[in-house]
Amino acid sequence: MAKKPEEPPRPIIVKKITVVAGGHHGGAWKVAYADFVTAMMAFFLLLWILGATTEKQRKGIADYFSPTLVKDRKTGSGSGTGLLGGTSLTAKDKLPHPGGSGNKAITVPRDTTGGSKEGARKNQRARVEAKLRSTERLRRLARQVRLVDTTEGIRIDLVDDADFSMFRMGTTVLTPEASDLLAALGDALGPDKGELTLRGHTDALPYKPGTYGNNWSLSAGRAEATRQALMRDGIAEDRFRRIEGVADKELLIPADPHDPRNRRISITLLD
Repeated sequence: MAKKPEEPPRPIIVKKITVVAGGHHGGAWKVAYADFVTAMMAFFLLLWILGATTEKQRKGIADYFSPTLVKDRKTGSGSGTGLLGGTSLTAKDKLPHPGGSGNKAITVPRDTTGGSKEGARKNQRARVEAKLRSTERLRRLARQVRLVDTTEGIRIDLVDDADFSMFRMGTTVLTPEASDLLAALGDALGPDKGELTLRGHTDALPYKPGTYGNNWSLSAGRAEATRQALMRDGIAEDRFRRIEGVADKELLIPADPHDPRNRRISITLLD
């Protein structure tokens, strides 16, 4: 019986299908266009703010959006003047504070000249500065005082240096000069009704091995000693909202943790 011839193998056909998403040109242009429109809206909003506000209001807006963390500030943008050498409203705060960035909306009407908070701050500043000018001794001590505008209120920093110390070394005992400063502040702030917070700071010098205590307890103890002194000098006890000790975690001079200026007491007059 004759054998049937074998059929040749069938050819393999590969069909290539190209899928084009979103039409002939794709949809990526829509994302780019949306980004462009958003950027233009932000640009025109900026132009409107520049045209609708005064110089003082623009400085206030800049201060509101300025970061307050120590690592974000090497030098202040302000140019403080006056007896106390404080920074201006546009200067970035040197220290982090809880809630410092704020979450309140800002509305800046045209030709606004400031509200009740701004007026209260000016009055507080004026009373403190006038009190520190009242005697020759206080005028000498005033160089240790810095007034800084923050989102919480006016912060009064009482800063040590190589020639001045708020407390006897390693203790919570106020020096006579510090007692004079606190008495002046108590007299100036006594008429106010607003709340205050106190924060104690140390430098990074460690305690000697085997010595009882640490910078955390020292900073908290110094804040409490300051509170007690201010109460003796006329500040009502119920005005103190919070006292804190932060040791050396919020250095005023980050480049030199052992600098004596890192030792300070911060008193914030809350809005």
